[in-house]
Amino acid sequence: MAYIDGFVIAVPTANKEKFIEHARRFDSIFIELGAIRVIEGWGDDVPDGKVTDFRRSVQATTEETVAFSWVEWPDKATRDMAMKKMMEDPRMDPSAAAMPFDGKRMIFGGFEQVVEVKA
Repeated sequence: MAYIDGFVIAVPTANKEKFIEHARRFDSIFIELGAIRVIEGWGDDVPDGKVTDFRRSVQATTEETVAFSWVEWPDKATRDMAMKKMMEDPRMDPSAAAMPFDGKRMIFGGFEQVVEVKA
C-alpha cells in the first residue's frame, strides 16, 4: 500500500497566491522523485474545537488560514529515497525561495496506509 506524508501549516491569508506558487514549485519535485500525487488543501471549514483543533495545532492567528497537504508515495522505500535526494537537491535550499508561511509551526509526519476505500 501507499505511504503518505502529511502536513498542517498556518499560512497568512494574504499569502494564499504565494502559497499556491510555492506549492506548485516544490510539489513538482515530489512528483519528479516518485510521488504518485500531491494534494494542497486551503482551509474552508476548519471549526474551533473544545479541546483541540487544526488552528490550535499550528497556532494559527485570525490573519492566517490552515492549509492541509499530503504527498502520496507508492511505498515507504520510494519516499525515503526521495527525501534523501531532496535534502541534497539545490532547488530545496531555503534561501532559494522564501516560504510564504512560518515553517517552525508546521506539523508533519509519515504514515503507513492501512485502509483504502474507493467509490
